Amino acid sequence: MTTTATAPRTAAALAARRQKAEAALQRVREAIARLRREKAQVSVAALARRADVSPTFLYDNPEARAVVAKALAEAGERRSRMLAEQDDEREATWRERALNAEDALKAAHAEILTQRTRIGELLGRIRDLQTNWSEESIERITTENTSLKQRVRQLTAGNRTLDERLTAARSNLRFQDRRIADLEARLTEQ
Repeated sequence: MTTTATAPRTAAALAARRQKAEAALQRVREAIARLRREKAQVSVAALARRADVSPTFLYDNPEARAVVAKALAEAGERRSRMLAEQDDEREATWRERALNAEDALKAAHAEILTQRTRIGELLGRIRDLQTNWSEESIERITTENTSLKQRVRQLTAGNRTLDERLTAARSNLRFQDRRIADLEARLTEQ
């Protein structure tokens, strides 16, 4: 009676054990899916916590081990792909910065060349102004300056004389206008 009674119990225990293992395996799959959605790192410890199973179950159960190995491999591929994309983005950013720096450097070189040319022109003008004057040219310029000053004085005196004559002429004209007006008034009275 013990053999017949133990066989159904054993079968029931095995069925319960398989059902429990299947439920745990389903929780592991769901935990993997959640970790992927959250973009969290997939590890045996994280899966054991999320699926509420022991790490031993994940290592001992062949199906669980296969599911975990596949998830770890996919996470590694995803991580390497993400790192490659980030590297590409960084490289593109640096490439753009390098091109901008080259453009700025070309503009700076052009500006420096323009400034150097302008400085050269101005230094040439300064040198032209600082040339040594000969004694003869200094004497000639001094004589011309003196004669020009004398001419200015003469013209100023002539201008003053003409202004005085103009003022006198205007005064005479006003006086003559008054005399004519007085004469006309006398003639109309008579």
